[in-house]
Amino acid sequence: MPDPILYEQDGPIVTITLNRPEMRNPISEAGMIDGLVAFLERLGADSDVRCAILTGAGSAFSSGGDLRKMHAALDTRANQPTLTPRYYTQGIQRIPLAFQKLDVPIIAAINGPAIGAGCDLACMCDIRIAGENARFAESFVKVGIIPGDGGAWLLPRVVGFSKACEMAFTGDALNAQEALACGLVSKVVPDAELLPTARAMAARIAANPPQAVRMTKRLMVQGRDMSLPAVLEMSAALQALAHTTADHREAVTAFLEKRPPVFTGR
Repeated sequence: MPDPILYEQDGPIVTITLNRPEMRNPISEAGMIDGLVAFLERLGADSDVRCAILTGAGSAFSSGGDLRKMHAALDTRANQPTLTPRYYTQGIQRIPLAFQKLDVPIIAAINGPAIGAGCDLACMCDIRIAGENARFAESFVKVGIIPGDGGAWLLPRVVGFSKACEMAFTGDALNAQEALACGLVSKVVPDAELLPTARAMAARIAANPPQAVRMTKRLMVQGRDMSLPAVLEMSAALQALAHTTADHREAVTAFLEKRPPVFTGR
């Protein structure tokens, strides 16, 4: 059986590919969860990585959960409800927590349907680019459950409360242009241009001083739940660190000398 997730590094840019195309890349099985969490931890620990791309193999980004396994577990879930919280906390809920810890910017290149937990997975990324055939649905209600993977926290922060409620209460799908209109994605491109566009954006991010980029991401992530005074205090502390870096000195010097900077990550 092929690896459920592929990890490919090209210089400072890593591409992570969900690799179960025959199943439309569900993320609820243990192998996929373990692999994705491990790769996110690997990204964060590798100082040579400056940006990452997450995409899906085949025609789908991610179908979210595996309905066949869900059907097989119907009696168990109904008869032993105390097992379900543990199933989530030790399973799929590890994924949003791993994203929350990640300081490396990550771009979702959404190559097809992103359904249920697949939609939430896209929302865990920092930037979302969609191919023309991408589809999005917060569709848990369609199968009589709720978003157990953090979608109720993620989606409103991406599209706003009203649109998130519309998506979650109806379970209806959005096409790529509708996703663009509500801010779920920042760009829609022809399917054939999806990965090249994501790589070009990743290269633009990777061209900047990596420590400053990582600190900026940490500030943006933490800032979603902090008061303005707390964000200002954190900003001042991180700025003190940024001013000590060799890349800051190089950036200012190169600007004044009218030459391209050379950043080393120090």
